[in-house]
Amino acid sequence: MLKVALLIAALLALAGCGTALDKRIKARTAKALAEHPPTGQILDVNGTRVHVHVEGTGPDVVLIHGAGGNWQDFTFSLIPKLKHQFRFIAIDRPAHGHTGRIAGRAGDVESVNEQADLLHAAAEMVGADKPIVLGQSYGGAVALAYGLRHGADTSGLVIVSGVSNPWEGDLDIWYRLTDTWFGRHVLIPMTSAFANDQKAGETLEAIFAPDPVPEGYLEHMGYGLAIRPAQLKTNAAMVNSLLPQIEAQAKLYSGLDMPVEIVHGTADTIVPYDVHAVPLSQKLPDARVTKLDGIGHMPHHADAPSTINALRRLAKRAGLQ
Repeated sequence: MLKVALLIAALLALAGCGTALDKRIKARTAKALAEHPPTGQILDVNGTRVHVHVEGTGPDVVLIHGAGGNWQDFTFSLIPKLKHQFRFIAIDRPAHGHTGRIAGRAGDVESVNEQADLLHAAAEMVGADKPIVLGQSYGGAVALAYGLRHGADTSGLVIVSGVSNPWEGDLDIWYRLTDTWFGRHVLIPMTSAFANDQKAGETLEAIFAPDPVPEGYLEHMGYGLAIRPAQLKTNAAMVNSLLPQIEAQAKLYSGLDMPVEIVHGTADTIVPYDVHAVPLSQKLPDARVTKLDGIGHMPHHADAPSTINALRRLAKRAGLQ
């Protein structure tokens, strides 16, 4: 009864202040866009607006970010540390950062295959020459799709805390709720309107746990972009629709004929090591695993040297360095 009462109260509150809520959301979205405007190239990829950051010299590396983020995750520390050794091509995934939804597509939300095709096309537009593809978390699933679909144009993969194999059990409560009418029409608008620095910080702490959030990371990422209603809704739909895609994709890994480096922390509770990294390494014909004891979901920040070493090792295995 209490849950029903809370739901009714929330619906009444939302109905009573819908105009004010919408005005607040629009103002916060405008503020986020003003404070974090596009700083990379804006490409037109077959009618889709795609935001791409290109920096560095050396072998090409396509960077694919995780759920709810944008490519600024990589410009925080990884790119600055390695821009004299690699040419990085970091791309905002559809509906994330400053990339739009894929134009002229069918279905409710972009699949990992559609995203891989879009990123591949964008990378080609900026002159990618058989790049290494590095994907983190959800981006790991997209990176694997990229390799499977565009293997002839890919030198190898680096999968960092990547979603790669089917899992049992439910997703996080946030994703379960945002897969409901209440989540889409009440929870997401309220989050977009009222999330603050403290809440954003707590969310990041949960993502990085047990490792600390690097100082300045929240400000660099611009969480105002991440809480726009369109991004929240699309990201939630992407995550909620991922499992059947992974079930189909995992059956194809034995044919992925390229070197792959897997970097994964054993303390990762978001994408568990035993569920993803271990079976992935067993299915791939040419994989090496960097097992990081006690490291959580963000090893490219929590243990940057291990991720950097894996990337350098992949470049050597692929004959690029």
